[in-house]
Amino acid sequence: MSMAAGVTAMGLGRLHEPWDFGSTNEIIKALPQDLFAELCQQIIQYLQGHNPAVNTVELCQRFQAAGIEVIPRDLERVVNAVSFVFSIAAKNKLSSEELSTRLGNAVGTLPKQAEQVIQHIWKEQGRSVVVLEDAQSVAAVGQLIDFQWKLGMAVSSDSCKSLKSPYITMALKVVDASGCITSKIFEMTIPQFQNFYSQFKDMAAVLETV
Repeated sequence: MSMAAGVTAMGLGRLHEPWDFGSTNEIIKALPQDLFAELCQQIIQYLQGHNPAVNTVELCQRFQAAGIEVIPRDLERVVNAVSFVFSIAAKNKLSSEELSTRLGNAVGTLPKQAEQVIQHIWKEQGRSVVVLEDAQSVAAVGQLIDFQWKLGMAVSSDSCKSLKSPYITMALKVVDASGCITSKIFEMTIPQFQNFYSQFKDMAAVLETV
């Protein structure tokens, strides 16, 4: 089940319906309170605009080093769920007590310690998120935060038919609306890269006329 499915009843326009954490609840149960608190802290800082993203890959490595068996995909689901909670609380200006009640009534109830962490962070720092939500809604699309490329020579490739053909490796990092970072790496032949570059030049030319 995806996180979107796991929080289907947590849509921003459905404040009075029970929240449903789905199977994400089981993932949260496996996280120690201190590490979950750190994760929530990064999420609230992202929603406040202090951090550009929540690096789930780095967090996953730290969790695994602490002996917690978790994969980046699972942490992304937790980040999405907690981000939804904080965003809904911000849009509806919920107090920490009201948020606690909503969490307690959720389908697939969270562990008490996890509820306390979310409530405490919201009580201490939620007001800043409310201010940001009044000024601008949380971005609904991903943002490019890093872009790298390098030139190489193909030894074997699906797109480069002959050996020693030059190719470009592109590495992109995109942060989604909940703050999760996704890395994408792909290869392009020189003609493909030249076409890619040409389209960027066209976009730049259009922007200069705006």
